[in-house]
Amino acid sequence: QVQLVESGGGWVQAGDSLRLSCAVSGRTCSGYSLGWFRQVPGKEREFVAGISWRGTLSYTDSVKGRFTISRDNAKITVYLQMNNLNSEDTAVYYCAADPARWRTALSATEYDSWGQGTQVTVSS
Repeated sequence: QVQLVESGGGWVQAGDSLRLSCAVSGRTCSGYSLGWFRQVPGKEREFVAGISWRGTLSYTDSVKGRFTISRDNAKITVYLQMNNLNSEDTAVYYCAADPARWRTALSATEYDSWGQGTQVTVSS
């Protein structure tokens, strides 16, 4: 497992942008695929975006064209640029690591390390 620490959440208005960051550390952390999930109270954790070690990208349909995931392998950091936010994006956002470096898994059960989460609130 690796350790992940998210930052960059906050309160914004609809149409605004935010960039989330996730610093990854630990043994062999550079070999992981990374993903962003989000969760609202009473609902299951939802896949948002993922990026494999080689850069393969996946997005859930509701964020395509608005969110961009990227990673800096030198800094071992993954980012989620979120543009044109709306109230339905309000959630706690979690960064996660998957030791299967070749894929971008959509299920939370495939990820074995999680950050503590960062709150994103979008006011309409």
